[in-house]
Amino acid sequence: MATVVFALDDSKDLYVADTDAGTVVKLDAASGQLADVAALAASGASVVKGVSLALAVTSAEAASSGHVDS
Repeated sequence: MATVVFALDDSKDLYVADTDAGTVVKLDAASGQLADVAALAASGASVVKGVSLALAVTSAEAASSGHVDS
């Protein structure tokens, strides 16, 4: 599987999702190129690499039932 770094709209926090371990943790601080990309995202840019689908939903239950927020 993969490890994915992501940020949610209206937040400067970064998270790391480890799909093998089934965990998500908040990243304490970004550095190097990740800090540069995080700054782009914080200014409103969408940065996507290696991910074919990403959606924020209201709950895991909503996603499990096939619901996608509009």
